[in-house]
Amino acid sequence: MENERKFDKVVNLAKTRGFVFPSSTIYGGLSSIHDYGPLGVELKNNIKQAWQDFMLARRDVVGLDSGILMHPKIWEASGHIQGFSDPLVDCKKCKTRFRADHLLESKGLKPDHFHEKPEEIKNIKCPDCGGDLTDIRQFNLMFKTFIGPVEEDANQIYLRPETAQGIYVNFLNVKDSMRLKMPFGIAQIGKAFRNEITPGNFIFRMREFEQMEMQYFVHPDKTEEVFANWQQLRMDWYLSLGINPDNLRFREHDEDELAHYAKRALDIEYKFAFSGEEPFKELEGVHHRGEWDLSRHQEYSGEKMTVKDEDNNDYIPNVIETSGGVDRAFLAFLFDAYTEIDGGRTTTTESNKEKEVVLKLHHRLAPIKIAILPLSKKEPLANKAKEIYDDLVKSYRIQYDETASIGKRYRRQDEIGTPYCVTVDFESLEDNQVTVRDRDTMEQERIAIADLESYFKEKLT
Repeated sequence: MENERKFDKVVNLAKTRGFVFPSSTIYGGLSSIHDYGPLGVELKNNIKQAWQDFMLARRDVVGLDSGILMHPKIWEASGHIQGFSDPLVDCKKCKTRFRADHLLESKGLKPDHFHEKPEEIKNIKCPDCGGDLTDIRQFNLMFKTFIGPVEEDANQIYLRPETAQGIYVNFLNVKDSMRLKMPFGIAQIGKAFRNEITPGNFIFRMREFEQMEMQYFVHPDKTEEVFANWQQLRMDWYLSLGINPDNLRFREHDEDELAHYAKRALDIEYKFAFSGEEPFKELEGVHHRGEWDLSRHQEYSGEKMTVKDEDNNDYIPNVIETSGGVDRAFLAFLFDAYTEIDGGRTTTTESNKEKEVVLKLHHRLAPIKIAILPLSKKEPLANKAKEIYDDLVKSYRIQYDETASIGKRYRRQDEIGTPYCVTVDFESLEDNQVTVRDRDTMEQERIAIADLESYFKEKLT
């Protein structure tokens, strides 16, 4: 229950402090579409940069940015046109739409139980009004559009529902152009689109979202070793960026949960604790996809997807995939960093009257690294503060804040996760020093203005 209340507070913070806004609100909004505000853009970019730095620092991983629109045959080969669907039911009374697998899960049945016993859904009533439900029908999740000026079937294409296929169809292009030897990986961050039946839980499940995916191509004999290695590497990445280990876990998929392409699948789950649901939800998946994807594209395209082994024999590489959502990572980092202190952290009367929120984001992820706070808006103090801002902004995301008392400004910066505040006071005009305050410890140091660059380089690297 405490985590559920915390989640509501995090959502409110995200909206009020410029992290995430509901989309199109002046026109009544658009369901499960969100816009990232000024601070959200910075946090999101920092997450993506941290992921790219992690992946592309490796000698065996390279980057890619494939198109959102791709040839429709790709989605035939991948199985998305035939099988990328959710089981849909409607309430006959209130007309609310639900995913049948989610309703069955709520009754303790396995996710694909309806395939074996579809009649089981008839024993479940609408959770909203108690009405009877319709029979299950399959609903394809891909968004359709048209290429060219004529809207006809021949010109129909799809917004990609995942980024992985763009990597598979470029496998040989990347390998040959970069002279890569097996094994190697291709990493990509990009938008994907799914017409979800029941999106929700803020930005956890949206119809437009961003993925961070890496496909690692390896000889079939090495897949289990590589799978185990990548699952630990991806868990360690979240831990290195400050996620509480108590809020993370591995969950191996049962055989009857596996997707059609998967030989093994393991989720890294985070304890989101959405209201009324199992607290742990998928944050990132690590999948052993075998040779299924490349084999299918070889079959449908007629292009060989084989490579040579050490004995000069042809083989189709197996794929180990790591697939995480940028938006889900954003939500996990935000939720994990949210800290609430009753009465505040100082002994002032003002602070003791309220709760104080501190967003303890890792400094690599913090949207604003340093806040410049002049004690007065007036010259010459303001001019001195602006000079410091102009120097530091060349290297860091900086915020200049001169409104309200210094205590309120400190708390405002704590609330958005700023690791350091630089207070420019009247003594600064005499001794060319400023006071640097640490967000987490609240310790304050007197630092020479000339030394600020080296000071923050040490602290923020």
